Amino acid sequence: MIKYEKFTLANGLRVLVHEDHSTPLACINILYDVGARDENPSMTGFAHLFEHLMFGGSINIPSYDTPLQQVGGENNAFTNNDITNYYLSLPADNLETGFWLESDRMLSLAFSEKSLEVQRNVVVEEFKQRYLNQPYGDEWLLLRPLAYKKHPYRWATIGEEISHIENARMEDVKAFFKKHYHPSNAILVVSGDVKTDQVKALCEKWFAPIPAGEKNKREIPVEPEQTEARTLEVFRDVPADSLTRVYHMCGRTNELYHTQDLLSDVLGRGSSSRLYTALVKEKQLFSSISAYVTGNIDPGLLVIQGKVNPGVDIHQADEAVTAVINNLLTQGITDKELEKVKNKAESTLVFEEMSILNKAMGLAFAELLGDSELVNTEIGKIRKVSAEQVMSQAKAILSPENCSTLFYRKKV
Repeated sequence: MIKYEKFTLANGLRVLVHEDHSTPLACINILYDVGARDENPSMTGFAHLFEHLMFGGSINIPSYDTPLQQVGGENNAFTNNDITNYYLSLPADNLETGFWLESDRMLSLAFSEKSLEVQRNVVVEEFKQRYLNQPYGDEWLLLRPLAYKKHPYRWATIGEEISHIENARMEDVKAFFKKHYHPSNAILVVSGDVKTDQVKALCEKWFAPIPAGEKNKREIPVEPEQTEARTLEVFRDVPADSLTRVYHMCGRTNELYHTQDLLSDVLGRGSSSRLYTALVKEKQLFSSISAYVTGNIDPGLLVIQGKVNPGVDIHQADEAVTAVINNLLTQGITDKELEKVKNKAESTLVFEEMSILNKAMGLAFAELLGDSELVNTEIGKIRKVSAEQVMSQAKAILSPENCSTLFYRKKV
C-alpha cells in the first residue's frame, strides 16, 4: 500500500507526494504526457531528441548535471511511445536543488544551435549504433510498420528514419517544446524523506510561476482491425534466426488488460511457461523464447519472440509455436497454472514498491492513466482474473488473422 497526498497548482501541474522516512534520500520524478505517438509523421524522433536536449542546459543553469552532482544527486530519463519521464535522486536535505533544476528547464531550455547540433549528432549515432549496426537492432523498426498501418505506434521512439533528426530545425524544436513541456502537460511526484507541506511550499516557489501552457488535444488515428495474417522475411548478418509474432491487444486502461497480460505470462514468462517448456526444453527448437505485452496506453501488442536453434528451419519452428497455441486453445489452462503466473506478477509489483524511485514512477504513470490509486488496486485486479477469462481472451486474440510475423533470418 503506497500512501500519498495529491494536489494541483493553479497552472495545472499535478503533484503527488509519498512520504517515506525510512530513507535519507528523496526522488523527484517528472512525467511529461508526450511520446513518439505525438509526433508529426514527417518529423519523428522528436520526443526522444528532447530527452537529450533537456540535459543541454536551461536559461539560468548552463549545466544541468554539475550542480546536481555537487549535492550528491544523480539523474536519468527515458522516452517511449507514450511518455517522456525525467527523474533524479539526491539527499533529502538538498531537495530544493532538484526543484530549482527541474523548474528551470520546464520554464525554458537554452535552445542554442550548438546544443541542438550536439544532441542531434548523439541521437543519430545512437540510431546507427543501436538499431542499424547491432545484431537484431532493426527488428522493431521492421515489426512496427508491419503491425501498425495508421497509428503512430508504427514508428519506434528513436524515429522512423535518421533524416528526420538530421533535418530537425530550431523552429520545429522550439514549437515541439512549447506544445508539450509545460505544467498542464506534466505530473510531478516527490517521494522519500520529505513532508507534504515542504513539497507544497517548494512547488509554489519554483513551479507555480511557470505559465500553464495549453493542454495538447490529441487526434491520433485509430488502428483498423487486422483481418489477415501478415509476414515479412529478411536476411541479416546475425548468429541465429529470430522469430517474432505480434498480436493486437487492448490498451493499458482497458478492463481486459490484466487478463491479456496474464495470457502472455502463461504462454511465455519464465522457464516453466508453455512455449519454453515445449519448444526449448522438450523439442529443443529454440534456444530461448518468451511472450510479453508492450503495455501501451493505446491498443498495444502481445509479443512472442524466440531465437531458433542452429539447423532448425524457422518455418518449422513457427509451426511449432502454432501447435503450442492450438493446444492452449483446445485444452485450456488450469487454475494452478494461472495461480503461478499471478504470483509472479504480484511479486514483481511488490518488489518494485521497495524503491522510492519506482514508487514515484508508478504514481506518476497511474495518475496519467487517470487514477493514481491504480498503484494500490492493481494487484487486486490481477487476482480477480479467472481461467475462463484468460481463455476467452486467448480465443479473441490468438487468431492467425490478428498476427504479424517477422522471420529474421541468418545470412547463409
